[in-house]
Amino acid sequence: MIPKGGTLKVNQVIDIEQKPSRTYKLDFTANRAVGMTDDTEAIKQAVYKILQTEKNKYFIYSSNYGIDLRGLIGRDRRILQSELKRRIQEALLYDDRVMAIEDMQITFNEDQALAEFTVVTQYGSFSVSQGVGLRV
Repeated sequence: MIPKGGTLKVNQVIDIEQKPSRTYKLDFTANRAVGMTDDTEAIKQAVYKILQTEKNKYFIYSSNYGIDLRGLIGRDRRILQSELKRRIQEALLYDDRVMAIEDMQITFNEDQALAEFTVVTQYGSFSVSQGVGLRV
């Protein structure tokens, strides 16, 4: 026997509730929380934290949180460039407040890679410049 009651009607509207982005504001230079933040500033902080967290390294985060940079050391720069773009997009688009990553440029200086891009969110856009040490 098939259970009843879990079906949607043809023209039924489903309301999806957006969770608030309000969170603790972190002062990364003093290593402490200093009040609260919301909207664009909260997303900027989340982007920074995601790009600073190695994926699957810390048990406190889900297996989808962070960026996976393992396996990139010593790779050809052309491969590294495309992989970094893909991995940055994958890491940031996991956050449902981030709608798109645009205009990404990856440049190299000795053993450092610099990723510059625009993050498009529901609250507006902002630019990010993130360096990665890779021994390339």
